[in-house]
Amino acid sequence: MSFFDSEFVKKEMQDITDLQEKIYQSVFKFHVMDGDEKLEHIDMLEELLIKQQVLYTRLSLSQDPAAQEMKENIMQEARMIGFPENTDLPTVFKNMTAMINNMKRTIRNQG
Repeated sequence: MSFFDSEFVKKEMQDITDLQEKIYQSVFKFHVMDGDEKLEHIDMLEELLIKQQVLYTRLSLSQDPAAQEMKENIMQEARMIGFPENTDLPTVFKNMTAMINNMKRTIRNQG
């Protein structure tokens, strides 16, 4: 069975897509949101980041050629948007998590 034939993987990938769409719909309104709405938005970002991190880890652990191809595609896209060749995505995820936590703390301190 292919990595992508798994019902669990299919559901997680659909969840990621749904979250991305939901976040994109509201990202341009962020500057006019109140504190609670901003925290809600950031919570969605955090959930998306966690799901992406889990999927990337699963891709990394899988021996399935399709999973390895998707992992390589992710790395190519990262390079296309400016990440260096040897970028360690787990470190990127860790740094993004820290940024999300800082955003939450800043918003809570403003309110």
